[in-house]
Amino acid sequence: MTTPAHSKPGSTKPARPGEWHVTTEPFTTPDATALLRAYYAEVAGRYWKRPVTEAEIDEGLLDFPADGLAPPTGQFVVGRWDGEPLACGGIRLLDPVTAELTRVYVDRRARGTGGGAALLGVLEAQARAMGAERLRLDTRSDLVEARALYARHGYAEIPAYKTDPYAEHFFEKRLV
Repeated sequence: MTTPAHSKPGSTKPARPGEWHVTTEPFTTPDATALLRAYYAEVAGRYWKRPVTEAEIDEGLLDFPADGLAPPTGQFVVGRWDGEPLACGGIRLLDPVTAELTRVYVDRRARGTGGGAALLGVLEAQARAMGAERLRLDTRSDLVEARALYARHGYAEIPAYKTDPYAEHFFEKRLV
């Protein structure tokens, strides 16, 4: 059995074998970029029910830029399992007391190891540090694993808080 590491934002302490190490990282680094591409390939592929092309990934990432995931309005994190970058996620402020969780992704090879919980722990702490009192997110019906992760970690379904053609479920968690 493994225990996820909940590292402090910006921590450089190496993770022990079999642990997650989650750190703040610009979404433009090679590891972050690769994870964002994998995230988009999976969510688009599941939606379209087919593999996506590299050109479709490029176009999709242009349509949904991650530029709000940088200080002072957001953060982006990369999770490493035994040193390998296999997870990512971000937050961005919607208003002074509401942050939005986005781009949460754990590589299939690392699912079931606590990576999602490790990401949520760090991202929730970062949202609190930015002054957020609640964290919101949207997801789709076909992303069953994501919906289960959020429910396990105290997120409750709420009415839609924005319009998005790909959003079917909306969640919120009080942070204070």
